[in-house]
Parts: sequence; C-alpha cells; structure tokens
Amino acid sequence: MKRFYILIIVLLITGFVRGDAGAARAQDPLIVNSKTIALKLENSRVRVLEATLEPGVKEKMHSHPAYVIYVIAGGRVRNHGADGTVTEADFRTGDVIYRDPITHWAENIGSTTIRLEIVELKNQATVNSNED
Repeated sequence: MKRFYILIIVLLITGFVRGDAGAARAQDPLIVNSKTIALKLENSRVRVLEATLEPGVKEKMHSHPAYVIYVIAGGRVRNHGADGTVTEADFRTGDVIYRDPITHWAENIGSTTIRLEIVELKNQATVNSNED
C-alpha cells in the first residue's frame, strides 16, 4: 500500500513538471507562430528571429525576453498584451525599437506585408558569470 501512495505522488509531481514545461514551450514564438517566424541565429547571447506578417495575419499569444526590433518592411500593427491592453502602431522601414520583456500577440491591420528582424537578448547575468 505504501508503494501505491509513492507511485501516485511521483505521477502527480511528474504531471506538474511536464505541465510547466509545456506552458513554457507554448509561449515560444518559434513554436506557436511557426508559419510567420523563422530562426536566423541563436547563440549564448542572442536569438535572432525573422517575422513576416501578411496583411490580416494574427499571431498566437507568445512571449519575448527583452528584445530589439529592426523593421525591414513597415506597416500598421495592433498589439494585444496578455493583460488585455491593446495598442496600435506604425512600423516604418528602418526603425529600430527596444522592448522590455512581453507576453502578447499581434496582428497586421495594414495593407502591406510587415517584415521584422527580432533580436531577443538572453540573460546577461548568466552570460557574464560564464565569462569569469
């Protein structure tokens, strides 16, 4: 009987751990928006993504750490935050924009295809401690 209870506890813990890992993966833009976002480069300091949003395209909810956007081809976008806030912006070709960490989804509300290079910054405390 004692083994049965231990087995139940182990299964519950495993379920919680697997559930948390799945939630983290579900927020990765490469996974949830694989049709519109492509990986260009990844190393210990940055991850570079290219996003292409055709007119009318809506992304799925995802997260970014602190990141920089370089606008290759601009357009009009509506951004939906995880907290329910909605903002609209015009991306102009050549713009460079810094953003703090965010969980959101966006949609192209303009008539042109938007192309962005997104440079996600990895945790610098971890990078710096590895260099010591």
